[in-house]
Amino acid sequence: MAGMSLDFSEAELHRYSRHILLAEVGATGQAKLRAARVLVVGAGGLGSPLALYLAAAGVGTIGIVDHDTLELSNLQRQVAHDTERLGMGKADSAAATIRRLNPEVRVEVHSRRMDAAAAEALIPRYDLVCDGTDNFETRFLLGDACHLLGRPLVSAAVLRFEGQLSTYKSHLGAPHPCHRCLHPEPPPPGLVPTCSEAGVLGAVTGVMGTLQATEVLKEILGIGAGLSGRLLLWDSLEARFRDIRLRRDPACALCGESATIHDLSAHAAEATAPVCGVA
Repeated sequence: MAGMSLDFSEAELHRYSRHILLAEVGATGQAKLRAARVLVVGAGGLGSPLALYLAAAGVGTIGIVDHDTLELSNLQRQVAHDTERLGMGKADSAAATIRRLNPEVRVEVHSRRMDAAAAEALIPRYDLVCDGTDNFETRFLLGDACHLLGRPLVSAAVLRFEGQLSTYKSHLGAPHPCHRCLHPEPPPPGLVPTCSEAGVLGAVTGVMGTLQATEVLKEILGIGAGLSGRLLLWDSLEARFRDIRLRRDPACALCGESATIHDLSAHAAEATAPVCGVA
């Protein structure tokens, strides 16, 4: 991370004092957070708590990608927004909330659809990418792009009362699996219901977005056990977490020994309209 400095203002030392007290973070870790650049794709149910906790933690630059506008049905879970902003672009609304929460953070607004061109233009500008969408086309695009462009991807998903979370760092090579090691291809259209069809408990997105933020902070700080090679599953009705091991697939089309995916040309020029995490 370029530009890391241990020179903190008095206000910064006070703001981040609870971080600096942690031996695993300290001043050096807080400087890492301040120097980090994180791209959040989707300013919805997942992206809202994710972006807010990254900003509160002092992540220096947060990019927000979302082309959608705020609707009343979003406010049941998308806590970065409020009723007065109905009709406003979500990326701009999330940026306004972040700036009020922590003026020290730089927010870069990308009010555009995440398609192959956007992925190639934006992802190299950031250290780490967060997938806060619930659209299979966009998810596969981000997974492929992060592998090919050499960036870690922290990806969360929610539906009804359940959530899942993993980190993909397949660009580092074995033993790290990529997202296609888990799901080689997107499911056929209509097979998996969307949040607008099946519903989602709003607080579930808050929990998963906060867990996602925690994994991002751990990756930046280089502490703890990460989720690369693991899939964390949460069933809120049963109040139960499960941890599934993921293995790198030698035959994977993206990261395998005879990979066939070498660029983003197979992806459509525009991703399908996002559904739950972004919309």
